[in-house]
Amino acid sequence: MTISKNEFLVLREVVLHPGCAQRKIAEATGLSLGSVNAAAKTLTAAGLIDEGEATEAGGKALEPYRVENAIILAAGLSSRFAPISYEKPKGLLKVRGEVLIERQIEQLIAAGITDITVVVGYKKEYFFYLEDKFGVSIVVNPDYASRNNSSSIKCVEDRLGNTYICSSDDYFIENPFEPYVWKAYYAVEYAEGETTEWCIQTGAHDRITAVTIGGANAWYMIGHVYFDHAFSRAYVPLLDAVYDNPATIDKLWEHIYLDHIKDLDMVARRYPTGMIFEFDSLDEVREFDPMFLENLDSEVFDNIVAVLGCSKGEIHDVYPLKQGLTNLSCHFATNEGEYVYRHPGIGTEAMIDRTSEKEAQKIAHDLGIDDTFIHEDERGWKISRFIPDARNLDPRNDGEVARAMRVGRMIHESGATVDNTFDFYTESKHYEALLAEHGPIDVPGYREMAEMAQRVKEFADADGAPTCLTHNDFFYLNFLIDEDNHLYLIDWEYSGLADYASDFGTYVVCCECSEQEALRALEHYFGRKPTFEEVRHNFAYVALAGWCWYVWSLVKEAEGDFVGEWLYIYYNYAKKYLGKVLRWYDESFYTEG
Repeated sequence: MTISKNEFLVLREVVLHPGCAQRKIAEATGLSLGSVNAAAKTLTAAGLIDEGEATEAGGKALEPYRVENAIILAAGLSSRFAPISYEKPKGLLKVRGEVLIERQIEQLIAAGITDITVVVGYKKEYFFYLEDKFGVSIVVNPDYASRNNSSSIKCVEDRLGNTYICSSDDYFIENPFEPYVWKAYYAVEYAEGETTEWCIQTGAHDRITAVTIGGANAWYMIGHVYFDHAFSRAYVPLLDAVYDNPATIDKLWEHIYLDHIKDLDMVARRYPTGMIFEFDSLDEVREFDPMFLENLDSEVFDNIVAVLGCSKGEIHDVYPLKQGLTNLSCHFATNEGEYVYRHPGIGTEAMIDRTSEKEAQKIAHDLGIDDTFIHEDERGWKISRFIPDARNLDPRNDGEVARAMRVGRMIHESGATVDNTFDFYTESKHYEALLAEHGPIDVPGYREMAEMAQRVKEFADADGAPTCLTHNDFFYLNFLIDEDNHLYLIDWEYSGLADYASDFGTYVVCCECSEQEALRALEHYFGRKPTFEEVRHNFAYVALAGWCWYVWSLVKEAEGDFVGEWLYIYYNYAKKYLGKVLRWYDESFYTEG
């Protein structure tokens, strides 16, 4: 027998609470007492309830609406919650004395939902204990770092039926889960005034018909979702059809839903304001739980307190800064000022000499190039002074390029030394060894390029160019210009004694300079038009820098990091200039011969 929504709601209450009075059913369902009475009469006439209790037929009529399982998405990086997420996944944080994901699992179990799958990725091993503690199933998403959460749904698409889809870091004031659900829904709350959340529009029977990002005085999507069988059967083929498209890589599963919203029937499930919490920043969770930081077991915050002599309670305005290819950084403030906390990336301990970095930072301070440095330990975490309202150098601005080149020459002629040496070719061989640990290097053309890099290195060494202190990460993102037009060169982790041309090579590659722009930068460096030999030598280091960072990128990708377009950029500069520089040296050799 097909039952209506009102009949479903009444039958569910009768099944869950036998003998419940109609007034109590009205309170629980939000129906009027008249509607409850009408539905009860229909259900009684159909033989589904009898004297306030469900019959066997009534129980069977409710079975198609039974929730079968729950999927908890816990694979993401939670980058907006840095620096806490550097240490542990956001879903494992303790808020008001309870671990977020554990509280949610317990709420699901309390609703009779015991088939629970947790999809993990970032720091996945931190979640494994949940198998023994709660009997959940763990599914690993291998693409968590390179794709959005549609990849997590893809990992468990065979488990989708009558299924709750949850986020590991949601906090529900009251248990929102139920053993029986009428149809697919997205939880929503109402926003007074303007909001940047995903705001919904609804049609007949509260079906979601459109979604806009941002709005005012609107219902917005927050918290959990429910897929019913009809929704799951329709959604999975749509996901499969677009999954391999490049445009899908960055898409949330919701984007695919919205792309096909006319074909996917999902209603709004309205909750009162303050029922569901999604914490997007440290300040938000502290507003909800004032003792959160004081109770937080975090080495990051312990480091900050120890170095700055502040209390945890005065740390505020914590938010992530742009993630680099090597490290993760976040902004924070105390009563004394604003700072940057840098957290070393995975694998950097095998690539970077932190003692040399500290020496170079002190030299940079003495030279007036970077006075932001405060503290760094041997593992690579660092605290620096934050420069407000600063911008990066513009590599397309000739005047700013000239300033950068003058800074480079000042460093090179400073006479300063450190214990560490740096050589792009030596580094590339080190990275090659790391890469080989992941299996045979079978990238097409790799061996040929490696041989060319070796020849370029031999030619460049024969030039007898001076060795000096170099920055070796010398490009526009590491130059800051403050509101007083003071220029800073930051991030000295790759610094060392090297061929002076190393900085030019990095600059050209990482600023993606055209050959004409590179030659103009070289004129600024020398303060004159460079000789052919100077051009050739410096472009040799463009080739070697491209090659070194290309091999480094292959290592990072093999380790599971996502380098993105930089892999191709480094490859292109190496490919172009290895060949060009070799022709310049070979032509000179044959001419002299």
